[in-house]
Amino acid sequence: MSDQNIVFFVTRLDSGGIENYLLRFLSVKHSEFRNVFVWCKSGSDGQLDSEYLKLDNVSLIKRKLGYFDIASYRDLKEFLVSENVDTVCDFSGNFSGRVLSTARKAGVPSRISAYRGSSDHFKGDFLRRLYNLWVRKLTLKNSTSIISNSEAAFNFFFPNEWRNNERFSVIYNGVNPENFINETETLRKSLHIADDAFVVGHTGRFNEAKNHATIFAVAQKLVEKYPDIYFLLCGNGVKENSENLLKEKGLQDRVLVFENRSDIPAFLNTLDCYFFPSVTEGQPNALIEAMVMGLPFVASDIAPIRETVGDGYPLYPPLDVDALADAIQAKYLVREGRDLDMQKTMVERFDYRVRFAEFYQVLSVRRNA
Repeated sequence: MSDQNIVFFVTRLDSGGIENYLLRFLSVKHSEFRNVFVWCKSGSDGQLDSEYLKLDNVSLIKRKLGYFDIASYRDLKEFLVSENVDTVCDFSGNFSGRVLSTARKAGVPSRISAYRGSSDHFKGDFLRRLYNLWVRKLTLKNSTSIISNSEAAFNFFFPNEWRNNERFSVIYNGVNPENFINETETLRKSLHIADDAFVVGHTGRFNEAKNHATIFAVAQKLVEKYPDIYFLLCGNGVKENSENLLKEKGLQDRVLVFENRSDIPAFLNTLDCYFFPSVTEGQPNALIEAMVMGLPFVASDIAPIRETVGDGYPLYPPLDVDALADAIQAKYLVREGRDLDMQKTMVERFDYRVRFAEFYQVLSVRRNA
């Protein structure tokens, strides 16, 4: 164990890319810190609270940090001083600026901003864009390290600053392959799907970036054409936001939707093809998990996905329903099965032991700036 006290900042702890990544990291590395605090900036409870609290030196803090709430940042400074915090790591990208500025005033020597998306995730009017520029400057000024899980993110947010700058590091996501490649369970029996049916699936919360509208449009084309194609989708908000639409279109028996699930390896093991037409991403951990299982996939041609999958795989415009449907149809007709060479490559490239060690190294470096 080190003598380090560390605070991670997230919005909340609902199941999602950032939250699951941090949980996996702390499950492996939490004992290497003296005290770990996970600060939920929304002040809200989350689905993963109990999982984090299973780790013996991890505490959750539910205190809202409003954009313009001066008092909340004054309280944050007092907390950082009283707990003798050595490192803060905020996963809010540009919006970590105020936390990092406060941490600097509190004398925290290591201040890290983590970018988990490759573009802005808000629709900005003039004031929002102005605020975004301001907090970006705060982030650049007050961080001792800036990390991202893709080069695409740095090319978007810091195109002129990040290369040949020791403060910037690209640290890819880490996945424990044993959770996926050793999975033997399948959901077909419980869902009444025949073993010889062709199942297409997607995992991810319901939001604009995940492009569910296109997924449903592609699904409608294919299930109307082929009687043995099914689509399975799961993630926060997926069932809630799509169940009525699917009933209206008469697709509810062939396009099955679920909220967040805890059995993702079994869910993926049910599939013949993974479908991932995101319009924007950071580094898509869900796609990595599917590739670690060797699943054939159809994904969108955007910079973070190109960076993730590497050379040799065709990608498609994320809003081109016909091209995406044709790509899945081709896999349906061929039934190519698992790609063991791809599986081996992805297991090696995203080895959690290597990637978590890289992240831990950044967290352990104490710099005053």
